[in-house]
Amino acid sequence: MLPTPSTSHVCFDRVYEPAEDSFLLLDTISAASETAFLHNRFSQASSSTPPLILEVGVGSGVVLAFVAGNARNILGRNDALTLGTDINRFACQAASETVHKATKDHGPSVFLDIVNGDLASSIREQSVDVFIFNPPYVPAKLPDFSHHDNYNAVPTGHKSTSFEQDSYLLELSYAGGEEGMVVTNRMLGQLPRILNCVRGVAYLLLCAQNKPEEVKQRIRNWGTGWMAETVGRSGKTAGWEKLHIVRIWKEPSP
Repeated sequence: MLPTPSTSHVCFDRVYEPAEDSFLLLDTISAASETAFLHNRFSQASSSTPPLILEVGVGSGVVLAFVAGNARNILGRNDALTLGTDINRFACQAASETVHKATKDHGPSVFLDIVNGDLASSIREQSVDVFIFNPPYVPAKLPDFSHHDNYNAVPTGHKSTSFEQDSYLLELSYAGGEEGMVVTNRMLGQLPRILNCVRGVAYLLLCAQNKPEEVKQRIRNWGTGWMAETVGRSGKTAGWEKLHIVRIWKEPSP
């Protein structure tokens, strides 16, 4: 079993704490079927260019750190480049420490940075080889973003954040708007632009209320070669798999 990165340094009052969804991502990406798929796609024999791994909404950094620290087992190579983004500045700081420690302790992957920004808006076109997104997927009203600039840092003259700030920052991690899909739909709109069109692969977490079968069909309708399949599932509730990990990739034209 591959080691799970430590997040003991993270303040979970304002940063999403790793939970069932996080661990489902770890289990799915490190499963034999997925590592075989990824080894075939990213082996050094097939390309000398190091793969760039991007996690959007990196949170505590546990998922990105896991892939970075175990790149040899997961991708079949040690020279991965890792990058994250998060709209929550405190999450960026926490994730940076998580990934730094994981790469120092377990592998020589190169950690680039955690960028404080909106989804993948700062990412260069066609640059991402492995994309990971555990979105805010709960069908709940979106946070009031008018507070964001004030709530995204410790207030001037104060030593810590307020309860209202912490509540807002945690809302960013779970509240997904109508059907839990508002933020995910925005990210899916950016994905074809940033994903490497030759070897890029994405992992997207959805819950049952997000209607994963419909989401997968929408992705397949992007055009020739686009594929979307469920590669990981959690337990069932009332006959529904609660969580799905969807792999998204593009097959080369015949």
